[in-house]
Amino acid sequence: MFVLDIKRDEAIREEQIKVLQEEIRKLAKEKNAVILAHYYQRPEVQDIADFIGDSLDLSRKANQTDADLIVFCGVRFMCETAKILNPTKKVLHPNPESGCPMADMITAKDVIRLKEQHPDGEVVAYVNTNAEVKAVSDVCVTSANAVKVVQKLQSNKIIFIPDQALGNWVKKHVPEKEFIIWQGFCPPHFEFTAREVLKLKEQYPDAKVAVHPECHQKVIDLADFVGSTSQIINYATTCDAQKVIVITEVGLKYTLMKRNPNKEYIFPESMNYCGSVYCCTMKAITLSKVYETLKDELNEVILPEDIIDRAKRPLLRMLELS
Repeated sequence: MFVLDIKRDEAIREEQIKVLQEEIRKLAKEKNAVILAHYYQRPEVQDIADFIGDSLDLSRKANQTDADLIVFCGVRFMCETAKILNPTKKVLHPNPESGCPMADMITAKDVIRLKEQHPDGEVVAYVNTNAEVKAVSDVCVTSANAVKVVQKLQSNKIIFIPDQALGNWVKKHVPEKEFIIWQGFCPPHFEFTAREVLKLKEQYPDAKVAVHPECHQKVIDLADFVGSTSQIINYATTCDAQKVIVITEVGLKYTLMKRNPNKEYIFPESMNYCGSVYCCTMKAITLSKVYETLKDELNEVILPEDIIDRAKRPLLRMLELS
């Protein structure tokens, strides 16, 4: 009876999700709203999005949309980026409490101090930064385009903020330049250990290993492929291996299974919804929050005009260079 009750409860929940998803789609159409969602969002949230992507994909979509409303299912810096690129549009964030720990590891004052210490350097800001930090940076990058953008910069000294892992990854690929790297990090990605990866490689000897560059260098060294979220998707779904060990946020598994269900995608066991190694701020956005935000047009992203003007320059420069 207990098992049957669980199955019944799951069926009820699935039906409730479908009803809520239909209501959200209906509201979005009525309000001429576009819903953007990051790959790390809950599966049911991804399913109601008009566009799903990583930071670069979503930055481009935000810059191209003709919708009146942008509902951004992601963390705070992503919503700010959408507002910066679309200052005349209303951008809504389903959960204003969903910030990014890495983005909070550096402030505009920190960047200004770095520029004073290294006046001949260019500040390269990972897009995972708050608007005030972007406003005092020279160019933004994502994990998908960081190497390409840095290679095109004229300066021989790069002040890379805030992610030390991505900064060191870029430094490895652009050895001709000098790097000043801020020691920020992504807590979920830094949770992965080389021991975990080695254990999985022993368990699945025929599997390839795909790793996000926000991971620790010792983890990156064990990878067959290192790339952004979208690059990992392409690699994992098209490589010749039938099993792929994926070292990034667990939300990506949903997309991988949809893209190529014939393969097996292996995530470390600690990366589940009850464990500690996943992005809790991404998962804090629920269907109910999306519905309430869209229905009542809540949680509008508001930024000072001068911040928008100054932060827009490094973002547009990134889009041009990438």
